[in-house]
Amino acid sequence: MTYKHRLPILTCALLLAFNTFAQGEQGKDKIVVTGSIQSDVLIPQEDEDIGAGKSDDWALTNTYADVAVMSKYVDAKARLEYLQHPLPGFDNDFKGWGVPFFQVKGKLKNLEVTAGSFYEQFGSGFILRTYEERSLGIDNHLLGGRIVYRPFDGVQLKAITGEQRRYWSHNDSWISGGDIELNIDEWSKPMQESGTRLLLGASMVNKHEKQEVIMVDPSHRLNLPEYVNAFDVRANFQKNGLNILAEYAQKTQDPSFDNNYIYRKGYVAMLSTSYSQKGMSILAQAKRSDNMSFRSRRSEIGTSSFINHLPAFTMDHTYALAALYPYATQPDGEWAYQINMGYNFKRKTALGGKYGMLVKVNFSYVHSIDNHGGNYIENEYNSNGYGSAFWKWGDNKFYHDLNVQVERKLTKDFKLNLMYMNQYYNMTMIEGGGGDVRSNIFIADGKYQFNRKATLRGEMQYLATKDDEGDWLYGLLELSLVPHWMITVSDMYNSGETKKHYYQGLVTYNTGAHRIQVGYGRTRAGYNCSGGVCRYMPATKGFTISYNYNF
Repeated sequence: MTYKHRLPILTCALLLAFNTFAQGEQGKDKIVVTGSIQSDVLIPQEDEDIGAGKSDDWALTNTYADVAVMSKYVDAKARLEYLQHPLPGFDNDFKGWGVPFFQVKGKLKNLEVTAGSFYEQFGSGFILRTYEERSLGIDNHLLGGRIVYRPFDGVQLKAITGEQRRYWSHNDSWISGGDIELNIDEWSKPMQESGTRLLLGASMVNKHEKQEVIMVDPSHRLNLPEYVNAFDVRANFQKNGLNILAEYAQKTQDPSFDNNYIYRKGYVAMLSTSYSQKGMSILAQAKRSDNMSFRSRRSEIGTSSFINHLPAFTMDHTYALAALYPYATQPDGEWAYQINMGYNFKRKTALGGKYGMLVKVNFSYVHSIDNHGGNYIENEYNSNGYGSAFWKWGDNKFYHDLNVQVERKLTKDFKLNLMYMNQYYNMTMIEGGGGDVRSNIFIADGKYQFNRKATLRGEMQYLATKDDEGDWLYGLLELSLVPHWMITVSDMYNSGETKKHYYQGLVTYNTGAHRIQVGYGRTRAGYNCSGGVCRYMPATKGFTISYNYNF
């Protein structure tokens, strides 16, 4: 049965569930109905100057409608998606419409049972993370069942099983697993009195995938494992402002397109430490991953069919030029480090001035692992592929980012944010070509509040580089008129090689639970990233309409 054929059945099921809840809980417990609508529309125009091609459709849209009915003992959720004419960057596999997400959850005091579609994450997601990220076209939920059981204080058990969504169908492999978390502090009164917390966790995930015809040469095919197992252990210690998380995961042999069908095991280890107190914070992280691409379909490419997630350990930038060259996690293997520090200079001090000043420093560094030692055999199928000394780096530096931000209120009505960023981006390793990009980025972001209802914000950004397309300039003005209006104009200009402008004009109106935004302009071709996962987006030009409603 296809997703769109499920629509009338699911509609009736939700109405029946609502009626049952209303009858069974009337006068006892409140029934809550919530939902949302999100629709993003592009009326495209051809623009050969920036490479925006001609569209076969006069309008393109990604539209979603969610509804949830919740009561004391039973919840029901469903989502309708309409992507019959998807936005640019969402290829033909996204085309379709229907109800890809639907679930019913039963709840008792210590037990939750979910049937249908669900999202789940074990630990940091090294062996299991299913989630939705609409801007990247990611929805890799499982269709099956999940049980969450808390037999007594301090213990939580999870069990999951299901097939993973891939666009408008599901991959044939079956994903099953379990997770246990122990909150040791809930069993110790001295730990509770001292504010000490200790969480221990362990997880296991199994993928059962049938044999697939993968030919080494015209007369030989690979004997692929039908079962792949992944394991994760972790410990999280907290006391006062100190937080220490250590986690290790391992995966059995999993030949796939990502690793050139070698029979090497996968590993990832992470150590994260943070400390915070009033006015000060510091975070230090290190991660080593090796051959940890874990998909529900071994021959898949791109951003689909991932069972797990490897965080990038790089800063997710919101400023346009700082995000021009975003880093994508390399599942083959990497050493990644990140240090983030923040300090708030108090008001009425020499550095803090009249209103205080916040200074933030972030440093990220990512390097390849050693993969040329031990039993390394170049391009050899049906082998371990390579050896890798744990502490040894490989030959390639992937990325670094050093940025300093200063946020200071200069007057009662004016606040200024300044940022400097030094970045190295290995375009060849991350995107497959283009060489190294070394850049220095300067950003000034000022906000002036005229009165309680009117605020004007402006940005000036400059990216200086001798690589790729050369220098970039970016300017933005944003006028907010509380409570309804926001008007934004911006332009991103390549002053280096192409001399192209990417201008945008947006008008946003908010009223109650409704938000509508209308705009016109150009967008540059490039990568859209979130948490180290990236999707290539082509250049576009045209009118945009975005509508959001929550109830």
